[in-house]
Amino acid sequence: MINAIIFDFGDVFINLEKEKSIEEFKKLGLPGPNEELIAQNDLFEKGKISELEFIQSFQKFIPNASLEDIKKAWNSVIGDFPLHRLEFLQMLSGKYRLFLLTNTDSTHIDRFEHKVGMSFYTDFYRCFEKVYYSYEMGMRKPQPEIFQTILNKHDLSPKRTLFVDDKKENTDVAESLGLYVWNIHPDKEDVVQLFEQKDLPL
Repeated sequence: MINAIIFDFGDVFINLEKEKSIEEFKKLGLPGPNEELIAQNDLFEKGKISELEFIQSFQKFIPNASLEDIKKAWNSVIGDFPLHRLEFLQMLSGKYRLFLLTNTDSTHIDRFEHKVGMSFYTDFYRCFEKVYYSYEMGMRKPQPEIFQTILNKHDLSPKRTLFVDDKKENTDVAESLGLYVWNIHPDKEDVVQLFEQKDLPL
């Protein structure tokens, strides 16, 4: 039986509005993501570059956009966090050891916390034994080391641990390490349907 669950954050608990962010950048003159910006995002999510360095990297492609406009467009991806998911998580926290593991950056976390308010995010964080942000860990999913770090640090047995994430490359690596996985499809599934997953020993 599973006794621990590691959850992703974006598109599992909080909704991400990826198309909105793309549209906001188009308004600033950026037609879409490119390899250089994707590489910069990777560094930012690993905490290897500062927020200012990351935001400035956009100005190479949209030189007329202000740092404030770029940051606003970047943060427009942060959508709503439905209350029913928090309530479900609070119920789970009395039954399982819970952990949050998310590829994210300081800018997005600041935006999330400001958007939902202190009372909400405090209740959210309180559900977890530990919250893991990629930018604080210096690595990101799907690196096997990021999963192994959590398993080792908290003495978790892979055979008794579930990992929930919306990206298949992440759940594939977790599964290869012996964890149970649920590759959630946010367009048609909700995390509150966890107990409807018949192949999981919950």
